[in-house]
Amino acid sequence: MSTRYLIRLPEPEQARASGEHALRSQGAAGIAAELQDALRGDALFARWRDQQPDPDEVDPALGITDPDAQVSGEDRDLGVDLVVTTSISSTVLKHRLRLLAGSAWELRDVRAG
Repeated sequence: MSTRYLIRLPEPEQARASGEHALRSQGAAGIAAELQDALRGDALFARWRDQQPDPDEVDPALGITDPDAQVSGEDRDLGVDLVVTTSISSTVLKHRLRLLAGSAWELRDVRAG
């Protein structure tokens, strides 16, 4: 069962400066594509896990993927609005968002997909 999340990046430049795994794209379409890739594949999770003090102790559930995840983005009022539709749990979605955007994002709404 999929869930639809409405996410806002009010200041995308803060998200791009959020750390080693931060978003790189300048516009909404690129940001959406980066998040979609992070949900569909495990490359971001694997890079993060490998940097942990004991990678074998990382909960493998954080690495779950959703090959059908969909993310669209729209530039709005100097920020970026994202619509994420995925079967990934909110815990894992929030973890990936923290890796990509630090704390520079807001969860605006959650609905059944």
